[in-house]
Amino acid sequence: MPYYVYILANRTRTIYTGVTSNLEGRIAQHKSKAQVGFTQKYDTTKLVYYEEHATALEAIAREKQVKAYRREKKVALINALNPKWQDLAEDWEPNAHEEDD
Repeated sequence: MPYYVYILANRTRTIYTGVTSNLEGRIAQHKSKAQVGFTQKYDTTKLVYYEEHATALEAIAREKQVKAYRREKKVALINALNPKWQDLAEDWEPNAHEEDD
């Protein structure tokens, strides 16, 4: 089962980093603002970066690494993959999957 580290952004480029085993389901949760927290408060619902990992331990370690980065380094990660900061999940089918982080 793959695990994902992902970065969300809003229109003013506030960013949020997370980890999940169900990327589509988790992004659907963020987009629907189903959970109270940072992404709901700051409307960070646009998937601008993600990477896949083979194990939960690898993904969690990478999430911690990315979260510790200065903003400039996070922006560089996003720009390398997605220089226009487009929503990578824009064309995904909406779903109501619930999942555990």
